[in-house]
Amino acid sequence: MDALVAQLQMQYRNYTASLYQQGFLDDQFTELKKLQDDASPDFVAEVLSLFFEDCVKLIGNMARALDQTGTVDFSQVGASVHQLKGSSSSVGAKRVKGLCVTFKEYCEANNYEGCVRCLQQIDIEYKALKTKLQDMFNLEKQIVQAGGKVPQVDN
Repeated sequence: MDALVAQLQMQYRNYTASLYQQGFLDDQFTELKKLQDDASPDFVAEVLSLFFEDCVKLIGNMARALDQTGTVDFSQVGASVHQLKGSSSSVGAKRVKGLCVTFKEYCEANNYEGCVRCLQQIDIEYKALKTKLQDMFNLEKQIVQAGGKVPQVDN
């Protein structure tokens, strides 16, 4: 049993480190993880669940705004981008946040094609992050079920 726990913990450390190395996560995610304790073991998963719900809503809003025939309200799109940038920053979603910075620039320049491209990239990126974090949470569950403690991984 101890060998299994050690193996899972090593796998978890390596996987989590790769998420930082690949730019999916930044130090803010580390800070978020530090807020989780035995009293609130699902804190990070709950915060991220809200973040991903926000992503769906904001991406939908931006898509509808960009789909308007005639004139696009770039300030409306920009407001949604700004909101997404803030929430991605608060959970440590580094790639999503970076795309939002570029997206905001396109909004300010009224660059429709750039906005559409960024929206597509953000949609891909947040879904990739969601999948990777789900894999990380599954590893955490396996460690706990095997009788171990989830290791703290510092970037």
